[in-house]
Amino acid sequence: MARIGYARVSTTDQDLQAQLDRLRSEGCDVIRSEKVSGASRVGRAELATVIEFLRQGDELVATRLDRLGRDTRDVLNIVHECQQRGAFVTILDPHVSTRGEMGQVILTVLGMVAQMERRFIKERQLEGISRAKAAGIYRGGKSRIDREMIFKMHRQGLGPSAISKVVGCSRMQVYRILLIRK
Repeated sequence: MARIGYARVSTTDQDLQAQLDRLRSEGCDVIRSEKVSGASRVGRAELATVIEFLRQGDELVATRLDRLGRDTRDVLNIVHECQQRGAFVTILDPHVSTRGEMGQVILTVLGMVAQMERRFIKERQLEGISRAKAAGIYRGGKSRIDREMIFKMHRQGLGPSAISKVVGCSRMQVYRILLIRK
């Protein structure tokens, strides 16, 4: 029976360290982490690896429910896949586990609350952007990736995998940026 930790942040400039430390302190034997949006399961290779690795009696541990997903259906699908493998899901804050009778119900409610919170955040963000645009001060989001560096490295003969490691982004992002130039 293994405790397998899963940590996730949404962007490459966010720090995973607090989650990793907490998972280690909770006795996770293995910890997988990634820097990718939790809005959907797309591109979450580490989560897929963790779920595939789970065996009967294992436990998937995350620090908060929104680290697993921000959509109720996604969270419930993740829990279901873990249960199909005979594994449990434990969320540390607040402490909820599918090991108990009420765990599934509580996770469902928390997932619904997280999804509602995400909608509220998006609404507030759009309101703020609208006000900033009306005031003439909206400039858009800051680019997190140096596109010119990617183009330069590509012209020098480096492939997308090597570029993604140097720049600190996914290989898919490099492909997308290179396609823009074509």
